[in-house]
Amino acid sequence: MPIDSNFTSILSKDWEINFTQCTPNGYLKYTDLCNLLQLTAATHSEVGGISFSDMQEFNQAWVLSRMRVEILELPKWRDVVTVKTWINSLENSRSVRALEMYVNGKKIIGSETFWAVFNTKARRPEPLALPYEHFELYPENRATELGFSKINLPQEKEIIFERTVSLSDLDIVNHANNVKYLEWCLDLVDENKILSQQVKSFEMNFLKELSLKDKVIIHECINENDVVFSITKEDKTCFALQLNWK
Repeated sequence: MPIDSNFTSILSKDWEINFTQCTPNGYLKYTDLCNLLQLTAATHSEVGGISFSDMQEFNQAWVLSRMRVEILELPKWRDVVTVKTWINSLENSRSVRALEMYVNGKKIIGSETFWAVFNTKARRPEPLALPYEHFELYPENRATELGFSKINLPQEKEIIFERTVSLSDLDIVNHANNVKYLEWCLDLVDENKILSQQVKSFEMNFLKELSLKDKVIIHECINENDVVFSITKEDKTCFALQLNWK
C-alpha cells in the first residue's frame, strides 16, 4: 500500500476497552494491553507503507524481539484510551519504537519495543526492503524511565509447567504469538497479585521462535521484588519474562 495521505511520524489512536479484554475485576488484562500497543504500532506501519502486507511482497515481517512496559495504573472496562506511538530508531533490520497510553490526557503506561525485520521464508533477520526515510525519528523522546534490556536468567530455577504449542498459539507469521508467552507465564502467577495490580513493570525477551507441536518447559525463579520466568525447548531458552512488583 502507498503511504497514506494522513501519515504522520507520531500517531495517536483511540481504543475503547471492552469486557472481553478485562480480568474479573474489570481492569485491562496485561496480555490485551500488549495487544493494543502492538495493534497501534501496526496501524502506524500501515499508514507509513511498511505494514505486514507491504513487507510480504519481499517475504518480510516485523518480529518483536524485546519489550518493556511500565505501568502507573491500568485502564478499566469502557475507558477510552489513547495510544501514542513514534519511532526512536530505524536502521537496516532493526527498529526501536516507543508507545504511551493515556486516559483523559493522563499518561498511565509507557512501553519501549525492539523489532527486527524477519524473512518469513528464510526464517532469519535481514534489512528492510522498503523505503522508510519519510519516518521522522525521535531518539531522545523516550516512553519509559528505563530502556529494554537483556534479562539475566538465574542458574537456579524451578520447572513449574510443561506444554505443547497448539494451533491457537500461532499467529499470521506461523510461529507462537509473542503475547502467548506472556499469557502462559501469567497463568502461573498468584492471581491476587494480578487482580490487585501489583505489577509495576514487566520486560520480555523473545529469543527463538516456537512452532506448532513444539514441547516447551516453563521455569520460574521468585525473588523479593520480582519473578523471572523462562521458556525452554530442548534446553535452549526461547523466551524470558521479568515481572517487577510495586
